[in-house]
Amino acid sequence: MSGQSLKKLVSDTAIYGFSSIIGRFLNYLLVPLYTYKIAAASGGYGVITNLYAYTALLLVMLTFGMETTFFYFANKERDRWKEVFTTALKAVGTVSLTFATLCIIFSTPLSHTLGYETHPEYIRMMACVVGLDAFQSLLFALLRFQGRAWKFASLKLGFILCNILLNLFAFLIAPAVAQRCPELMGWYHVDQQVGYVFAINLICTASVTLGFIPELRMLRRGIDLSLLRQMLRYTWPLLILGIAGILNQVADKICYRFIVPGAEGDVQLGIYGACVKIAMIMAIITQAFRYAYEPFVFGGQKEKGSKETQALVMKYFVIFTIAAFLAVVCYMDIFRHIISRDYWEGLRAVPIVMMAEIFMGVYFNLSFWYKLSGQTYWGAILSTIGCVVLLLINFLFVPRYGYMACAWGGLAGYGVCMVMSYVIGQRRNPIPYPTSIIAGYFALAAVLYGVTRMFQPLSLGWRLTCGTLVLLLYAGIVAYAERDLLRRIWKRFRNTPTQ
Repeated sequence: MSGQSLKKLVSDTAIYGFSSIIGRFLNYLLVPLYTYKIAAASGGYGVITNLYAYTALLLVMLTFGMETTFFYFANKERDRWKEVFTTALKAVGTVSLTFATLCIIFSTPLSHTLGYETHPEYIRMMACVVGLDAFQSLLFALLRFQGRAWKFASLKLGFILCNILLNLFAFLIAPAVAQRCPELMGWYHVDQQVGYVFAINLICTASVTLGFIPELRMLRRGIDLSLLRQMLRYTWPLLILGIAGILNQVADKICYRFIVPGAEGDVQLGIYGACVKIAMIMAIITQAFRYAYEPFVFGGQKEKGSKETQALVMKYFVIFTIAAFLAVVCYMDIFRHIISRDYWEGLRAVPIVMMAEIFMGVYFNLSFWYKLSGQTYWGAILSTIGCVVLLLINFLFVPRYGYMACAWGGLAGYGVCMVMSYVIGQRRNPIPYPTSIIAGYFALAAVLYGVTRMFQPLSLGWRLTCGTLVLLLYAGIVAYAERDLLRRIWKRFRNTPTQ
């Protein structure tokens, strides 16, 4: 891939990363808000964690891999990309509308099945949210395909700002007004805060759709049934892949209430779900990278040196994500204040979940060998195996070890997917990954993490100081190992003419 293409990847990743990182950071404001206002013992945050896990799974099912399929066919038939987009959007829109309608009609029996028989409105609201999210996913994919990163970022940030403002009103302003002027706030009930979370999400998600009015005009085009059949043949393995992949992320949160039923299950799930939010910094990084890297690889697959570039990107992805892992571990005494103190007992799961997210990012990097060749069934096979590993660990060990088994199950599931994808991919489409160097960085991360554990008996000041030294040590080792690259960057910087 050309240097210009690589610069474009860096530029788009920066924009997507800015919107994702700033957006998720702002969204983190909701984590302390929820955990400080919804007590761990109430189990309310466990309900939120559980239902959002269902929506994540349903979103994958309703989009059924059409984002990747759109990129594949749009780049394959550049002169017909509008027909490809319209066909994909109408297919996803039809499925999403049907799903939301059925959930609204059958919300009462569904709420009984899921254990929310007193709150069928939760099911109705979240069905509408996931249906709209699925429809919007193709519209956001169009922005990525067209390289319109700024509009992508503005819509994402607009949703999050609207979500935060309405949550601040519901959890801080409304209760205060209700106490002083109860006659003005007859609609507000403090025991319905979980329902307000879902209602706000629905309002904000529906509002984002208005930002896509120009793109929605493309719906005037007809659907190409012949093209749709081709797209469905390509995408069905991606659906299985997506389901297996998302189950690796949410199966523990879905199954937990069945393995540990009742109020105790909600309490433990709430603690685990709140602490996992701290680990989501790794998900932010991998998501921002994915948004830019997927269209970049599909668009430049025929360029000379593409495999070498993929290998290089893999190495620096690992370097950067390990740095983020160590930063969170070293400054856990600061990050833990994101959540209320009565949730802190679950912090021991954070490093395990973060490393699982790194494995997931590496697996995503490795996945292009079957996506580019159209052999997407391999993704379905690999992710299904990883999902089976995760579920086995959950059902076997959660009754004894609680949510810690969920964390280890995720790590094992992604680890299996990562190793198998590398081994099979190197046989079918070899890419010169610097395997020994990458393994060395993982080993270094394990050693440095072990060092941070030795600092736990020390005072807070000493723990933070030693954590800073660990980060500096990692930076120094990386700088030495990548000194040739740093010399080239420095040389280019010195030779850049000034204005």
